[in-house]
Amino acid sequence: MKSSIKLLRISDVANKTTLAKSTLWSKISKGQFPKPIKISPAISVWKESDVDDWIESFYSQTVVKEAV
Repeated sequence: MKSSIKLLRISDVANKTTLAKSTLWSKISKGQFPKPIKISPAISVWKESDVDDWIESFYSQTVVKEAV
């Protein structure tokens, strides 16, 4: 059975990460956030699982830094 893939638009990603859209684009250009999938010239999307993985990684790094 195939699992369904959920795609998120930039506003969904901003809400999920609590980062501003401009911060997301900055992180993307620096290689600090997953690159989007272009589904048309004006529409970029992210796989929800990629965003979830980034959030988990970011949280793990933040907790480790605070513990040290």
